[in-house]
Amino acid sequence: MTQQARPVYLKLRDQIAASIIEGEYAEGEMLPSVRAFAAEQGANPLTVAKAYQQFQSDGLVEVQRGVGMYVVPGAAEKLRRSERDQFIRDEWPEIRQRMRRLGIQPAELLESA
Repeated sequence: MTQQARPVYLKLRDQIAASIIEGEYAEGEMLPSVRAFAAEQGANPLTVAKAYQQFQSDGLVEVQRGVGMYVVPGAAEKLRRSERDQFIRDEWPEIRQRMRRLGIQPAELLESA
């Protein structure tokens, strides 16, 4: 599924996951409220709530009633591992095939970085 074809809540989930992995939302810190994040992204609060619910279902955040959602310890590493596995399984084969088709050697990529 292309990035454009993905549902908005999954795009938001990916964005939040990247922020957790990169430490923007550190373990033990509170995520922005659903309304605040929706306003920031120009998204529907119900869509943001669906993305947040997925994190809760996956055990990456915990809810403190009346306070907010907090990133649990280990969430960044769990997300990094999951994203890495997904990349290797779903994206890398296509990239590797395109590199072969274009005659790009891995060393060339490292030299241009």
